[in-house]
Amino acid sequence: MRRPGVVVPAAILLVLLIISAFPAFFAGLFGNGDPRVCDLTRSIDGPEAGHPFGFDVQGCDVYANVIFGTQSSITVGVLTTGLALLVAVALGVIAGTRGGWADMVISRLTDVFLGFPFLLGAIIALNSVAERNVWSVSIVLALFSWPTLARLVRSSVRGVANSEYVLAARTMGLSSARVIGRYILPNAMGAVIVVSTIMIGSVIVAESTLTYLGIGLEAPAISWGLQLASAQSKFQMAPHLLIFPSLFLAVTVFCVIVLGDSLRAAFDPRRTA
Repeated sequence: MRRPGVVVPAAILLVLLIISAFPAFFAGLFGNGDPRVCDLTRSIDGPEAGHPFGFDVQGCDVYANVIFGTQSSITVGVLTTGLALLVAVALGVIAGTRGGWADMVISRLTDVFLGFPFLLGAIIALNSVAERNVWSVSIVLALFSWPTLARLVRSSVRGVANSEYVLAARTMGLSSARVIGRYILPNAMGAVIVVSTIMIGSVIVAESTLTYLGIGLEAPAISWGLQLASAQSKFQMAPHLLIFPSLFLAVTVFCVIVLGDSLRAAFDPRRTA
């Protein structure tokens, strides 16, 4: 907690999380508070009092849309990473502790999913989904995100499973579930948590990219990707349509990556600073 690389991005991300939890309150601080109240006569007008980010193509308040977009984009990042982590921990622990045929089957299954390019697989899957909302997009992205985490969990668990304190716990007659929950997982999850933190940023970028291409979230959802997609044709006349959602997206992803790298350095026993 004394590292600026941890404290500063963590503080910014905490503010963004609070904003995503209470978007209506923060949208009302400097704007009209409702992203769906639009006036076509104000289409692509610039920033003014009460509307600090200006108006979009439909005459909606850009500030309110950016604030409400924080909720969708961060939710997709956290939800996708959480779902992928659950699958990865379950399969990685089984493969790392059981070994044998279980390890072989899970490893081959992981290889199959790693054989699909992430964005290509997500595009194919999302085009087959009836409704592309936060849940469906998160599930599809998690479907192609868990293999990397599963391999990391497996290697971490295998490295801890033969430790002396784990062997001592087994010798004392503790059940496998208790040994895994009390001794193996807590000591194997350090690197996994660091990679999961960085993955949140990657997922937010992936969701915004897919939405920008018209394959991710769709209306009536509100996200940074949708705002970037609608701004592409008006950027030269109204650069504020692209600048503000891009700024929030860049700051969020940058903070997540810096936090992940700082945690990696903090947890690395080979480093002393």
